[in-house]
Amino acid sequence: MALRVVRLGSPRQAGEGTRIGTVRRPPRGVPKSEFAAQNWYDVWFPNLSPSPETMKLGQAASTPAQWTAFTKAYKAEMAAPDNSRAIALLAALSHHGDFSVGCYCEDEAHCHRSVLRELLTEQGACWAEP
Repeated sequence: MALRVVRLGSPRQAGEGTRIGTVRRPPRGVPKSEFAAQNWYDVWFPNLSPSPETMKLGQAASTPAQWTAFTKAYKAEMAAPDNSRAIALLAALSHHGDFSVGCYCEDEAHCHRSVLRELLTEQGACWAEP
């Protein structure tokens, strides 16, 4: 039983479980009925994606200081009661089943999912072996 962080649209790994898309918008040009079949996600959960304003900060970040500003803004959004409860829920569920969370970005180190990984770890998430 464990949690993984994945790039949406990538081939699924064995034991990955349900894929949760923590993205603001669904993939363009893909019919809703094909999201899971094309390895995007099984469930869309935009609550854990950055707001459009914060997403722009992250996409424009080209210096460590700019990335820190994005990280701070995203963490502040995730500290809101509904979001922090969702993170705690996912961390707890990771001890009882296999699932994954993800985003479209190619580089996890320059994506909100790296910060989401940190927040889930702080809540005691059980991680899959790499």
